[in-house]
Amino acid sequence: MILVTGGTGNVGRELVRQLDAAGAAFRVLVRDPARAAALPASAERVTGDLTVPATLTAAFAGADRLFLLTPGIGTDTTAHAVEAARTAGVRHVVHLSSTNVLGDPMPAMGRWHHEREQIVRGSGIPATVLRPGGFMTNALDWLPTIREDGYVLDPVGPGRIAPIDPADIAAVAVLALTGEGHRGEQYALTGAEAFTVAEQVAVIAAAAGRPITVRPARTAREAVAARFPDGAPPALAEALVEGFAMLRADTEGFRTDTVERLLGRRPATFADWCARHAGAFRSGSAGQ
Repeated sequence: MILVTGGTGNVGRELVRQLDAAGAAFRVLVRDPARAAALPASAERVTGDLTVPATLTAAFAGADRLFLLTPGIGTDTTAHAVEAARTAGVRHVVHLSSTNVLGDPMPAMGRWHHEREQIVRGSGIPATVLRPGGFMTNALDWLPTIREDGYVLDPVGPGRIAPIDPADIAAVAVLALTGEGHRGEQYALTGAEAFTVAEQVAVIAAAAGRPITVRPARTAREAVAARFPDGAPPALAEALVEGFAMLRADTEGFRTDTVERLLGRRPATFADWCARHAGAFRSGSAGQ
């Protein structure tokens, strides 16, 4: 039995869909049952909250594999999940981390993920660590300014990123959860194409059939404020400013061939992803 955390998020939704298609036995830990209404009928739902360890016993009972995705910038939920997994006798953890841990020097975003990795390793449970780069779905963060004024604020200029489709991350997770030979491995996952923000926006505009302009951000903090109009936690805001600076400096874009090597096919292209989500950029609705 596979237990999936984060099953209603960008990667989790794709993982649940693919596990269902593969006929795997799995259950999904959900904090709000209403958010799980759209999950496949085959998905066993169990209500629990990673911030409340007492709610995890029933969720983990009988699970032998765990997909571990813990949001936010803290480590408590990771520690709670790992302790519940140890108690339940889970034999394999597939842990979603980030390529930020590979930074030298390691940025704040990387340090948070690194601390979580250390908790997983310290559990003694064999683990596979997935370290994706930026998600293609991050482009949906641009919807508010696209909807209101038809533009995207660009804080990274010449910097390039090779975004990855969450469906490809999920496919690697399915491989690790259901196959052999992945315990103890760390997989850095990216798309095959590196883009500037302006180049990404051009692909989105072509798919959506509408003009979208790009405005250089005056400062990185302006871009953070646009993304979090109600304010971001100070530690997260500082980490984002640092991350934008690092992205601006990377004019080649970090890429790996790991997805192709593991799955035997090239990663989905950003154009593929945009074609599937064109309706969101036409209407401004991320739910389409």
